Amino acid sequence: MSKPRSLLLPPRTRARALETARGDFAVLDTEPLGRRRGTVLLLPGYTGSKEDFLALLGPLSEAGYRAVAVDGRGQYESRGPRGRAAYRRRALALDAVAQAAALGDGPVQLLGHSFGGLVAREAATIAPAAFRSLTLLSSGPGRVTRPQRIRIRVLRVGLALLTKERVWQLMCWLDSRGEEPDTTDVPELAVFLRRRWMRTRIAQLAGAGRLLLCRQDGTEELAALRMPLHIVYGTDEMVWPVADLAAAAARTGAHHTVVKGAGHSPNVSHPRELTDLLTGFWEGADAPAGFRTVP
Repeated sequence: MSKPRSLLLPPRTRARALETARGDFAVLDTEPLGRRRGTVLLLPGYTGSKEDFLALLGPLSEAGYRAVAVDGRGQYESRGPRGRAAYRRRALALDAVAQAAALGDGPVQLLGHSFGGLVAREAATIAPAAFRSLTLLSSGPGRVTRPQRIRIRVLRVGLALLTKERVWQLMCWLDSRGEEPDTTDVPELAVFLRRRWMRTRIAQLAGAGRLLLCRQDGTEELAALRMPLHIVYGTDEMVWPVADLAAAAARTGAHHTVVKGAGHSPNVSHPRELTDLLTGFWEGADAPAGFRTVP
């Protein structure tokens, strides 16, 4: 999971409920500084939340973009049902389509981080007219790495057998052995991470884990999309095999960029470098002919 390094809201940001045709969703909505160049919808990853994008919201705003980070259904501050069917990929994707429509800004740039990329891919397939482009940030197609598959299976078994508190303790131990920076020595962040875990629906956690373990490749699905596509990740990505991500970019003709020195969450560790890469892609995507070539 991504671990924000600060919980301070950037300037021009408000936390609010986004009312959609499929229910209300908790969002962080950041207005642009100066003339608006576009609107971006940001979908977080597994065990994450809208706060994963806090470091990115300010730079996007300064670049002229309205940036809206969302908690998906059952994720942290967004309500969600208990049933398994509510967390199938299509249901989550339809939520993203409804969120884009509710923003009222016409087609928006869509970005999904890690698990959020799986949802974003499906949303772009279902309703391509709702989105100007699709960015997969540290996200497939393909399968997550073997250590990550083991981690997800352990968490899913734990959720079925143990209390949520015990699973939280297990997850903290697993994360301490991963690539994300440690935040447990910052009291307010440690409190936030635990609160986010405890408030996220078990059905959401189990459903997202199930989707991440799916063997479906998805490259052909991406290649068939009729919109600009961007695959971006860090040089030290550990959740998805870097070779698979590079191969997917080549096979789909996606715009392909790598954030030097970043791990699984460039949105946390390298927000300004990532903003430059994203805005460069969006400018090209909004050009009259668009583009979908590897630089």
